Amino acid sequence: MGARGLGMGNATNGLVYEWGLFNNIGSAGLLTETTTSAAYHIQNRLPYTNRMAFVFNTPLRFGVLSAGTFRFGDEVYNEHLVSAGFSNKFGNTSLGLKVNYIQYQAQGFGTRRAVSFDFGGVTQLTDILTVSASISNFSQSQIGFENGKEKLPTRLTAGFTFRLSDKLIAATELEKDLLYAPIWRSGLEYEFKNKFFARTGFNTNPTSGFFGLGANRKLLQADYAVQLNALTGPSHQASVTYRFNRKKV
Repeated sequence: MGARGLGMGNATNGLVYEWGLFNNIGSAGLLTETTTSAAYHIQNRLPYTNRMAFVFNTPLRFGVLSAGTFRFGDEVYNEHLVSAGFSNKFGNTSLGLKVNYIQYQAQGFGTRRAVSFDFGGVTQLTDILTVSASISNFSQSQIGFENGKEKLPTRLTAGFTFRLSDKLIAATELEKDLLYAPIWRSGLEYEFKNKFFARTGFNTNPTSGFFGLGANRKLLQADYAVQLNALTGPSHQASVTYRFNRKKV
């Protein structure tokens, strides 16, 4: 979640921004401001797969505390997620741990619940290069059914983020779900005209293209992104972030 990341093809594993809780919890340890963000994602051809999320981050004396909620689906089938994470910076590395309470609900099949844990980190090797890695559901948590149990998805992600200039960021990463083929993601962000942003990205499996725009003005940031692929057609996401303790200029 987060339209900034979607505009960059979801190549967000090493990106330091407010949606780290839902991407790589390790990156949240580099946040320096208290923020709250909301996002909504619309799938034109599949309206029953719309998503929404909310996240809150606050730096503490030692580390950064993050909390958020996520919802996917409609009244027939839906998923709810409540997450809390803590991350901290050690030298040029930031590490984070996250716990998720997950609820699956399907009409006629009742409600199932599970708890899972994620871990992630980022390391700034140089002023230009940052490396990152994360794992979701490293606890190998399972969800119970009447005829047995099934493991929740476990995903491994590793990537590189390049700050090519004060105005240009490039990112690339590889994600591997234990049960599926890997996904390669890449994205670019360019700042123009002082705090306005243009973004683009590319994914494989399935092949998708991404475009996005954003504006960051004083306490408020607004972002929009569109995803295009042949399977599901266009989808759109908008997100907004409010910064509580930024100095007004």
